[in-house]
Order: sequence, then structure tokens, then C-alpha cells
Amino acid sequence: MDLDPRAVIADLSSRLTEAREFLDIDGKITELEKLRILASDPTLWEDPDRARNVTRTLASHEGIVAHVERLQTSIDDAGLLLEMAADEGDESAVAEVVAEVGRVDKDLADLERESLFFGEYDDRPAILSVHAGAGGVDAADWADILLRMYLRYLEQKGFSVEIDEYLGAEEAGIRSATITVRGEHAYGYLEGERGTHRLVRISPFDSANRRHTAFAGVDVIPEVEVEDVEIDLDDLRVDTYRASGSGGQHINKTDSAVRLTHLPTGIVVACQAERSQLQNRQRAMALLAARLAVQARHDARAEIDEIRGEQTEAGWGRQIRSYVMQPYQMVKDLRTDVEVGNIMGVLDGDLDKFVDGYLSYRRSQAG
Repeated sequence: MDLDPRAVIADLSSRLTEAREFLDIDGKITELEKLRILASDPTLWEDPDRARNVTRTLASHEGIVAHVERLQTSIDDAGLLLEMAADEGDESAVAEVVAEVGRVDKDLADLERESLFFGEYDDRPAILSVHAGAGGVDAADWADILLRMYLRYLEQKGFSVEIDEYLGAEEAGIRSATITVRGEHAYGYLEGERGTHRLVRISPFDSANRRHTAFAGVDVIPEVEVEDVEIDLDDLRVDTYRASGSGGQHINKTDSAVRLTHLPTGIVVACQAERSQLQNRQRAMALLAARLAVQARHDARAEIDEIRGEQTEAGWGRQIRSYVMQPYQMVKDLRTDVEVGNIMGVLDGDLDKFVDGYLSYRRSQAG
């Protein structure tokens, strides 16, 4: 049955109003006046970091406001054209309105998706780490499968990826790996992957073909500038070692890999991606700064939690998502209830439903 164009236009108008409120368009319009004054100040570029922040925010606000205004004009025009077509009994004009509201619906969906990226760090590069958990060799293999899943997903999305650390396991898979992801909303896209991922399958490492459960942990933090975090060099222990790789020309013949241990917190980071020890040390410092920034935010939340009282997490274990291969095939996110039956598609990088589900869940939690 064909949809009533009037009802569609009313729905589009309601959705645009909701998106406008969530994106705080009125606030952005007010802030734009101040940003334009700052951007026109000839002394702005005396502080390049502040200048880049101002111009980036200005461009972002202008783009979002223009997008909303364009949609509002299109919806208003469609409503007016529909009224004229109804008065004149012009069926071809009605068909034109139907086609136009279809285009507006797609454009509005893009804006609604943009409204999902409201987090303070959503536009930052993301540092994603995968490490094997409980489950022995199956867990190490599972961590390697997860890493491949993320690399495929990020490649499909057009993100750039740097492999900072790759530590293989003795028999199969990996003990841990760390990558840095850059691109639009990199941290926003990946934040929801943080947590424990559970795999149930017939183990390829069990000669009796029994079903095994394995766990792997995924950590995602936003990258921060080293200058934003105070690091006392006396608090660091620096270790160097040979980088591990897939063999052949990829094996490093010198101790170029760097591991930094922050003694007061016990935080350990490593980088082996670069050719020189100096470059790896610089990158390791960036990783350490990001983790220290997260630790500082965690400590601040812990103080609040201590006042509020202990908060326990319901459910078995701490897994956020289960991947079941046997006795049935299903991937289910335990926070959003998003389910996908094509587990191989998910492991090949088809994560859109889970990412979109988490972003919508996060927005609903934010009110």
C-alpha cells in the first residue's frame, strides 16, 4: 500500500526537529558568531593548536547548521508543492513530491547518523588493543580472529590503520596486538567494541572435537596529544627488544622495539611498528599518554562511585558480545540485543549493525 505523502512529510519534520534539538543547532548558531570573530583575529595563528581547534570547530558547526537548514527548506518546499498539486489534481506533481521526500529521507538519515557522534572524544583517533583471555590456545586464536575482523571492517570503512604492537602466541594466534585507527569519528565508531568477546565453537585444537568457550578482551581508548599529559621521565622504565613479525624480511635484526613501563601506575605500552628505536619510542610515548589520560578519567569516576556506592554489573561474566558457532550460529550483543545469524559475515568485517546498534543505545542512555 502506498504511503500518504502528507504523513511522510509530517514524520520527516518531526525527525528533523528531534535531530535539531539533539544536535543543539540553536546553540551552534550562537557559538558560530563567536567562532567567526575568533577566526578573523590575525593573532589567532600565534597559537597553532588553538587555531586548528577553532577552525575545525567552525567548519564542523557550519556544515551541520547548513545541513539542517537545507533539510528544513526541502521539507517545507515538499509540503507546499503537495498542497498545490492536491488543489490542481496534478498526479505527476504528487509523484514528484514522493520522489523528493524519498531523497530527503535519505539525507535526513545521514544527519541522524551524524547526531550519534556526540561524545567528547568521538572525533579522536582510536587506539584499539586485542588480547587473549581465558581459554588457552583457543583464546589466542580467537584474539587473532578478532584482530582480523577489525582490520577488515576498518579497511571497508576507509580508515587508516597503524599496527603498533603484535605479539604472537606460542602455538597459534596472538597474545596481544595494538593498532591506531585514524579517520572521521574513529573513536566514536569503535568505542562500543570495548569489553570481553566470547566465542563458542568446536575447537580445531581438540582432537576429540569438543565444544570450547574462549574469551578475548578488546580495549579502545582515544588518542591524546603527549603535551596534554604530564609524564615525568624519571617515572619510566624503558626496555628495548627485537620486533616480532611474520618472518623473512619483516623480522627486525636490531633491538628497535620499545616497551615503556610507567612505574607509578604500572601501565605498560609497547611499539614495534617503526624501523628505528627513536620512532618507536615516540609512538610508545603517545600510547602511554592516551592510557594515562584514560586512567585519570577513571580515577575521577572512581571517586564519584565511592560516594555513590558500589555498582555491580549484572549477568554472567563481563562479556559484551557472544559469537556462537555450535550448536547454532549467532552473534548477539548483550547490551543492545542486536543479533546476526551470519557469523562468518561478521567475522569478515560486517560490523555495521553492531556499531549502529551501540551508537543508538549510547544516545538513548544519554537521553
